[in-house]
Amino acid sequence: MSHLKEETMDLLKLLEKRFNDHPNRHESLKWREVEKTLKDNPSLLNVIQAMEESGGDPDVVILKDGNPYYVDCSKETPMGRRSVCYDTPALKSRKKHPPKTSARAMAKAMGASLLNEEDYLAFQSVGPFDTKTSSWLETPESLRMKGGALFGDSRYGRAFIYHNGAESYYQARGFRTKILLESSS
Repeated sequence: MSHLKEETMDLLKLLEKRFNDHPNRHESLKWREVEKTLKDNPSLLNVIQAMEESGGDPDVVILKDGNPYYVDCSKETPMGRRSVCYDTPALKSRKKHPPKTSARAMAKAMGASLLNEEDYLAFQSVGPFDTKTSSWLETPESLRMKGGALFGDSRYGRAFIYHNGAESYYQARGFRTKILLESSS
């Protein structure tokens, strides 16, 4: 353990606490397995650190495909990732008052992916999340080509998926990311 940086050890302690505090998100996993995977994959830890630094509260969640992912589990869409439009073409299309960046560009820079519809609904089953905010979701190309993009939130005790113009952005809309928890071997 002494070969790991102090910042890495602090992150691992935080992730372990969050993992243990929310067993319903990953019932079939043991922390030792997760920790070994993280220690064996410094690039994975870098992505999770970026998720943490932007307010994501990342934790392991088993999504619909049955695989474990690190997902942003902050109660509301991460504070450091709000007021962004959906993607770079949408950003370029804004003539007045464009946001600083887009959800897809920011996720890519972090090394993670946006949740899609299926992910988001599975994620909300361990929630609720986004009860006062909303999160952009990976959008099918057929919808995106028509100018739209998907987002989700939770209201009235259930998750909802909606659409909006991809160039829109709101103070209470951001995005959540995921990264597959996999070993390098």
